[in-house]
Amino acid sequence: MKWRSNGNMGSARNAGGGFFPLDEELELLPGRLTPQGHENLVRLSSWMPFERATELMEDMQGICVSASTSRRKSEAAGAAYEELQTEEVGRLEKEMPIAPKGAEKMQISADGAMVPLLHGQWAEVRTLVVGEVQPAVQERGEWVVRTRNLSYFSRKTSSEKFERLALVETQRRGVENARQVAAVMDGSDWLQGFTDYHRPDAVRILDFPHAGEHIGQVGEFLYGEGTPQAHEWLKGQLHQLKHEGPDNLFTELYQLKAQHPDAQAISANLAYLKKREQQIQYPHFQASGWPIGSGMVESGNKLVVEIRLKGSGMHWAEQHVNSMLALRNIICSGRWKEDWPKIEARLRQHACQRSGELHQSRTTPVSTSAATIIAPAPTPFPTTTKQPSQPKDPKDNPWRKFKFGRSLYQRNDPPKK
Repeated sequence: MKWRSNGNMGSARNAGGGFFPLDEELELLPGRLTPQGHENLVRLSSWMPFERATELMEDMQGICVSASTSRRKSEAAGAAYEELQTEEVGRLEKEMPIAPKGAEKMQISADGAMVPLLHGQWAEVRTLVVGEVQPAVQERGEWVVRTRNLSYFSRKTSSEKFERLALVETQRRGVENARQVAAVMDGSDWLQGFTDYHRPDAVRILDFPHAGEHIGQVGEFLYGEGTPQAHEWLKGQLHQLKHEGPDNLFTELYQLKAQHPDAQAISANLAYLKKREQQIQYPHFQASGWPIGSGMVESGNKLVVEIRLKGSGMHWAEQHVNSMLALRNIICSGRWKEDWPKIEARLRQHACQRSGELHQSRTTPVSTSAATIIAPAPTPFPTTTKQPSQPKDPKDNPWRKFKFGRSLYQRNDPPKK
């Protein structure tokens, strides 16, 4: 017969859900799971749906828990880590400590992805990826630049708040003190403000595929969407842009604008690219050893956000999105062993606070001065006067003659005839 355990530590707990002193001495977490069982459950739930996590817990460790328990424990752990990171941002802003030494060359990229909420709603999640740029290597006749040692920071929040909260990750990675930093982003305006906040002197590079999308819209106008002619025209323009720079591209776009003055597809994309002319100097960027694509953040969106939060049939309560993102960040960044003890300590702290509040609520007497006591209205006295009645003889009380509850035969009763 298979042995099963629910990881119960009930011997150290009381029936009321509070904490015994032994719980704190043994550093137990709230609930019925052992500390290791608690950690393993949350860790599995960070990788896969709650139902599958509980199945693996039972199969691998013999610990039976429900999917709702898995969800509850994971959301609490993620919320604790989110709380820790937010507090750290406040400390950094207040104390302004020196950032650790960063790598020689670093890349930062940020982007957004959509996640499904309850009731058919959707919300945007923003993700920052930080990595170390490696020396260029030749692959298939071309020099390719890779970025390694990636770490992630994600939140469902506004661009302004995300810009501030991401300080916890850029500070941890030493982005401020890296010798050189490149911000490889798409063309969104909020990303320029993000770069200004974290590393204003960063080399700004417009993501090459993103630039290709705008050039492709011109080709579709000229030759039709999805046609071989549009594809060939785009292929030639991208090759020229990548290896020769944007000068010839702008010359051709200006000529097309003169031929089609009312074509919004040409004028709008020309204006977009011209505004970012310094960010599309791809030959110069490649010669300097920089990547020209933000593929690491697109992959980050899939790895951190979509794989776990955008599965089939998944819909999230809005208040729980960030707690799961916090867990996804540390587990995808390879920092679980480093950061779980911090989460565990915060969970114990919360449990002790709740226990103390519960104990105080049970032992503190209720002050009558703090309560409003409403006395019943007095019964009015009758207006008519009544003569007081004479006291009755106790022997005449009818209850003395009640036979139930006393012996029917009494020794002093007169004999019946």
